[in-house]
Amino acid sequence: MASNAADVRPPIHEDGLPGSEADLEPKPDWHPRYPGSGRLHGKVAIVTGADSGIGRAVAVLFAREGAKVAVAYLCEHEDAQKTVEACEAEGSEALAFAGDLGDPAVGQALVDLVIGEWGRLDVLVNNAGEQHPDKDIRAITPQQLQRTFQTNIFSMFYLVQAAREHLKPGAAIVNCTSITMYGGEAELLDYSSTKGAITAFTRSLSEQLVGQGIRVNGVAPGPIWTPLNPSGGASKEKLETFGQKTPMGRPGQPNEVAPAFLFLACEDSSYMSGQVLHPNGGTVVNG
Repeated sequence: MASNAADVRPPIHEDGLPGSEADLEPKPDWHPRYPGSGRLHGKVAIVTGADSGIGRAVAVLFAREGAKVAVAYLCEHEDAQKTVEACEAEGSEALAFAGDLGDPAVGQALVDLVIGEWGRLDVLVNNAGEQHPDKDIRAITPQQLQRTFQTNIFSMFYLVQAAREHLKPGAAIVNCTSITMYGGEAELLDYSSTKGAITAFTRSLSEQLVGQGIRVNGVAPGPIWTPLNPSGGASKEKLETFGQKTPMGRPGQPNEVAPAFLFLACEDSSYMSGQVLHPNGGTVVNG
């Protein structure tokens, strides 16, 4: 008999992950850059990985635009509380939820909490992810490989499965992929592979749901200054020149990426599904 239980292994213990924004210097710029216009008024959103970086910028921008926001994160409680407070300072409501979304039961618990608190779910942003630099494919252990896929792509399946019955016509799902899916990244083989899977997931899920009035799109950021990079995503040498290879010659800030998520979450993008936006500093990619 088939079982619904997943073989979810314990997280790999790494003191530097997922990375604290409170300890990061210089601080990423996540504050919304323009006044809200009510584009998500009355909506309820889940944003994963919202304790810091891109996720925080998205959560606070959504709150400014009128959404109630569930801030989902792994274990950075101080950062997550700051995100909640920033959302509330925008005049909206927010709640924090800690847990490993690589476990399907955790995704279900998150959705149950949101429905119990607010009675609906309109926008799901799958942003949580992790990455580990390895210069040699032989250095990637089976545990790391499984963990990276579990966090980055399995969690999206689990959360969408949990949320599906609550997503009505007009709902939107926005997944975070990466420029590494399009150009590759020598030191991030497992991470880049998950991002390819996320892009395929986005396009295929769109095909499944678009006829039911639910839009599914993605955002593929380039090099963005977040805790993920110094804590686990880039070597010391790469950090010294982080983002300088882009045509703009610099890394992006989280608040330069968040508007792409807002656009895909609201009715401004009502004729878009199965698409990917590319806030990446001017790098031209296919697809």
